[in-house]
Amino acid sequence: MTVVKPAELIFIFSMLLHGIAAMLNCTNPTPESLFAELGNNLFPKNLLRPVKNFSTPTNITIGITVVGILGVDEKSQTLTTLLWQVLEWDIEGLSWDEKECGTERVSVPREKLWVPDVHIAELMNEDMSPKTPYVYLFNTGHVYDDKPIRVVSSCRLVIYTFPFDIQNCSLTFGSYLHFATDVRMIQGTTAEEILAESHNVLETNGEWVLADITVASSNLALDVGSYSAIEYHILLRRRPTVYVVNLLIPSCFLITVDLFSFLLPPHSVDRASFKMTLILGYTVFLLIMNDLLPVTGETTPLINVFFSISLALMVASLLETVFITNIQYSSSETRDVPHWLSVLVLQYLAVVVGLRQKENNSRTTIFLNPSATTGENSRIPNIPGLHLNYVSGDVAPAKPRPAPTEPGLDELRKVSRDLLAIRLQVDKHFQECQSGQEWQMVSRVIDRLLFGFYIVFIAFSFITITCIWTWSNYAS
Repeated sequence: MTVVKPAELIFIFSMLLHGIAAMLNCTNPTPESLFAELGNNLFPKNLLRPVKNFSTPTNITIGITVVGILGVDEKSQTLTTLLWQVLEWDIEGLSWDEKECGTERVSVPREKLWVPDVHIAELMNEDMSPKTPYVYLFNTGHVYDDKPIRVVSSCRLVIYTFPFDIQNCSLTFGSYLHFATDVRMIQGTTAEEILAESHNVLETNGEWVLADITVASSNLALDVGSYSAIEYHILLRRRPTVYVVNLLIPSCFLITVDLFSFLLPPHSVDRASFKMTLILGYTVFLLIMNDLLPVTGETTPLINVFFSISLALMVASLLETVFITNIQYSSSETRDVPHWLSVLVLQYLAVVVGLRQKENNSRTTIFLNPSATTGENSRIPNIPGLHLNYVSGDVAPAKPRPAPTEPGLDELRKVSRDLLAIRLQVDKHFQECQSGQEWQMVSRVIDRLLFGFYIVFIAFSFITITCIWTWSNYAS
């Protein structure tokens, strides 16, 4: 039977009481002496959590700094960032004298110490972070672990207000295995300090601007236990200049050109061809700039609605031109303007749009001998010279002349029939001209009315979209 000496019992009890580490006693203030002590008292126990009692949780203080925003993928809903992650914790019972060992802190290989398994819950890709093999160990047992990490994290992107959108992405840091009773996450620096330091060291100056950072503590409760975590919310604001210059301004220019095309006279210019050219150019413009638009299946960006409305307005403008052209060509037919349409358009709508019908100053043909229209074989007995003056109402009747002799009656009858035919042709021409003028007036009134509706609809659509953009940004 082996007898245990009292000194050995005291040493074992002391080790159990002080945990896995103790006060280091360096023989001389050299690195070799300190590392010899660490190798004897600390490094062999790197598999155990550095506490005196396993019921005591290890407090992990965390802090981050956003160094770069590498990209946002709307299609895969991911955010790629480069961070500086700082983890700090204490090894209970470990200490040494600064003068005796020659230094206050020393860098040691990370694999020689117990390191918490802190991970990011939103991580979506393999960790491609650069390797940093060392951590700082202070003479008070405090461990300082600072390393850069490249994070490809999931982020629910809301691109409804693109390109004036603000994205709120979260990064949740916590232990993957240890419960909150073993490892407890504690916030280090405040959100204001993180934001200020991130702005100072931010390397990228691309599409996104770091707007704000907020920090909150959270606990994930499961059936087996709860996990302690620190959640960082990173607010990113998109720089909209490139999209405004390349997408919105050219689209507004084309809409403006289509709007002013209503000023072209449709009866003398082929307005339909002009508008068709605009639609073709706008379609080519959208195809070229399609790569700048975000691609996602969740929500439709408001800018896509803007482009769809613009294209729909151009098509509606073309259809209006076709309709007006059809009305104008109706004037070449013999039919007159329907009475109801004439009353509605020329008397009421013309007043609304500010167009008034010109007074009809056409001359009126007057018959002084109605019996002249009885037919070709009708006889005209005793035709006086007054009966031949029926060309116009503004011609004063001539003084009756004596009846011609009998041999001139046949010639006078022939002249009378010829004048009658000429008069009928002239009346028919004047009637067609008057009908054509009415159709032209109807087309002008309807064109002016639809032009007003076009302006109102464009203004209403653009103001509504602008208000939605502004309200969404304000709400974010």
